[in-house]
Amino acid sequence: MAEEEKNNQNQIPEDAEQQSIYTDDLDHAGKSLSDALKLSFRVLKGIMIVLVILFMASGFRTVGSNEQALVLRFGRIRGVGEQRLLGPGAHWIWPYPVEELIRIPVGRRPSMAIDSFWYWQDRQGNPHGQRTLHPVMDGYSLTRNEGDDVATAGADYNIVHTKWQLVYRVDDPERFFRNMLVSEVQPGEDYYAVMRESIEPIIKSLFEDSVVTALADFTIDEAVTSQDSIPVQVRQLVQQKLDRIESGLAVVTVQLEDATWPKQVEESFLNYFRASQMAQQEVTEARSYAQQTLNEAAGPGAMEFITAIKDPDTSQEQAEQLWQQASGEVQRVLAEARAYRTEIVETARANATYLENILPEYHNHPRLFVQQLYQNSVETVLEASDEKMIIQPTQGGSQSEIRVHINRDPTIRKEEDAD
Repeated sequence: MAEEEKNNQNQIPEDAEQQSIYTDDLDHAGKSLSDALKLSFRVLKGIMIVLVILFMASGFRTVGSNEQALVLRFGRIRGVGEQRLLGPGAHWIWPYPVEELIRIPVGRRPSMAIDSFWYWQDRQGNPHGQRTLHPVMDGYSLTRNEGDDVATAGADYNIVHTKWQLVYRVDDPERFFRNMLVSEVQPGEDYYAVMRESIEPIIKSLFEDSVVTALADFTIDEAVTSQDSIPVQVRQLVQQKLDRIESGLAVVTVQLEDATWPKQVEESFLNYFRASQMAQQEVTEARSYAQQTLNEAAGPGAMEFITAIKDPDTSQEQAEQLWQQASGEVQRVLAEARAYRTEIVETARANATYLENILPEYHNHPRLFVQQLYQNSVETVLEASDEKMIIQPTQGGSQSEIRVHINRDPTIRKEEDAD
C-alpha cells in the first residue's frame, strides 16, 4: 500500500503538466479561431459594403436626347404631375426589382409605308397579266360615283389604287405606356424596334379604315389628280381614332404618294382624262373670254354690276349710281348715248324755234309760203345731185320716150370734184 501511494504521488505532477500543456493548446486554437472569425467577418463586411455600393451605383440610368422616361416602382408609375416624366440626362433610381426605368422615344418620327391598296406587282414591279381585277392579290379602295352628292352617293363606285406614307410620334408617354401594348423587351433587344413591331399593326389597321372612309367622299378624278385634300381628311380620321383609344400617339404627316386607276382599264381612263382635260380647258377659256369681255364692257366689277342691275330690288337711284361707277365699253356707249340725246334735243329745240319764227309769215301769206318752202326743199335736194335732167311735159298729152346713156360723160364728175 505504501508503495502504491508513493507511486500515485509521483504521477500527480506529470498529469498536471500535461493538463497545463493541453490547456495552453486549447487557448491558442481558440484564439486562432477567434482571429479567423474576426477576419472573415471583416472580409464579409467589406464584401457587403462593396455589394451595397455596386447595388446603389447600378441605379444610375441615362435618358437619351430624344427620349422621355417613366419610373415604375413595384410596377406603378412613380411621381406626380410633371415629375412623372424624366427628361434627357442622367438619373438615379432604386435598382431592380424596386424600380424600373421605361424609356419612351418621343423625339423619333417612325415612318410607315402602306401599300395595302396597291395592285399586286412582281419583284420587277410588273403587275399581273390578268385582264380582270384579282380581289385577293390586288389591293384597292372605292370612290363615289361621278356626279353623286357626298350624302347621297350612288351604288356604282369606282376602283382606285393608292400608296401612302404615314409618319407618327409618341405625343403622351404616359398614355402610350398605359394603353398601347408593347411586347416585353428581351436582353439585347432595342425598345424602339420592339415598340414599332408591337404597335404598327394597330396603327396600320386604323389607317386602312380611315382611307376607306375618306375615299368614299371623293370621285376617282379627285383621288387621282388632287393629292392635297384627301391626305388631310385621312390624317384627321386617323388622329380621331388614335385619340379615341387614348393611344398617346400623334400623326405627324400623311402623304398620298401615288394614286391610279386599275391597269386593266388604263386605256379607257386615259381617253376619259384627255376628254376631261380638253373639256376643262374649253371651259377655262370660255370663262376667261367671258371675264375679259365683261371687263372690257364694264370694268373689273362687271359681275357685281350686272347682278345688281338685274336685281329687281335695285332702285332707280342705285342703278344710276352703278351706271356711273361702270367703266370700259359701258362708259363709251353711255357717253355716245348722252351726246346723241343732247344732239336730238338741241335739233328739236332749233326746229321748234325755227317753226315759231316762220309761223307768222305762214299766217300772212299761206300760199306764197308753201310755194317758197317747196322751192327751198327742191333746191336742197338738187344740190346733192351730180347730174340734173329736166324733162318738160309734151303738148297734147302724147307719150315721150326717155333714154339715158349708162356710160355718160365721166368728165362731169371730175369737173365737179375739181370745183
